[in-house]
Amino acid sequence: MVQRVSMNVLETLINERTHLLVDGGMGTQLFASGLQAGDPPELWNIDFPDRVVAVHSAYVTAGSDIVLTNSFGGNRYRLMLHKSDDRVFELNKAAAEVARRAADIADKQVLVAGSMGPSGELLEPMGTMTIEECTEAFAEQAGGLAAGGADLIWVETMSDLDEVSAAVRGAKQACELPVVATMSFDTAGRTMMGVKGEDAVAALAEIGVAGFGANCGNNLRDTEAAMVAMAAAGTGVPLVAKSNAGIPEWKADTLVYNGTPEIMGAHTRRMMDAGVSLIGACCGSTSEHIGYMRSVIDGAITAPDLPAPGPVASGPTDTERSPRRRGRRRKN
Repeated sequence: MVQRVSMNVLETLINERTHLLVDGGMGTQLFASGLQAGDPPELWNIDFPDRVVAVHSAYVTAGSDIVLTNSFGGNRYRLMLHKSDDRVFELNKAAAEVARRAADIADKQVLVAGSMGPSGELLEPMGTMTIEECTEAFAEQAGGLAAGGADLIWVETMSDLDEVSAAVRGAKQACELPVVATMSFDTAGRTMMGVKGEDAVAALAEIGVAGFGANCGNNLRDTEAAMVAMAAAGTGVPLVAKSNAGIPEWKADTLVYNGTPEIMGAHTRRMMDAGVSLIGACCGSTSEHIGYMRSVIDGAITAPDLPAPGPVASGPTDTERSPRRRGRRRKN
């Protein structure tokens, strides 16, 4: 049974604009601004807020209707790795305030979505984190994002249905903002924990989210397959596609994503045709990708007939995997 949420700011904007363009990758842009590998990007909301604002502003200028806060790893478990777990509320509040600065100077309404990525821990019995602890951690993070002025909470890059459910419950405990949830589909249209698109849509619809879908992922083809499966369920809940810019490839010592703006434009058209309302990009994407996608949504250009890059035939090696699969799984 689908639990419908009452009309909210997200649904109102979808009704007004039909398709909403979400922003692109954050980590890639912060690295270009000086962030060092291994450093927590959430601290930049306090230490270098103008650099974070610049990333948000570039996406707003490119045409984004929604920008995600720089708080992907802002929960107590991830911040504990940097001895900053006592700063969860402060850092998340600052993340929303920084994004708010960029959104509020736009010439149209731009929503600020409070990003909450995976805890980085495993739930019992595979790990030691309880459902209660997980829910509490996400409630703590969501509270900071709401206090900073977020318009909605955006749970993303999940692979475990129990964790995404705990994150949504935690967000609802902390605030009354609408909640969007997305999962990452990596192999044969499944998440790392084996969840299929049709499984995700059934579970997420039941807990009453304002939108759900897929983000990140190993390749565009698997993400698109998951989105088609979700759309077929016909729940009426807005769908979200925020895919990586193609597939990561190492060139010398630099990780490059092979998804050009044109490839992402073609992806945008397919997602629009599939009934997806919220479309953006994730790892490897830039404001150039978002600008091209904006033109496709607006009908200013005709999307090129380009296929979605599929999985690497032999499977990615350890060095070929996205940075999200190694170490801290930073959002790029």
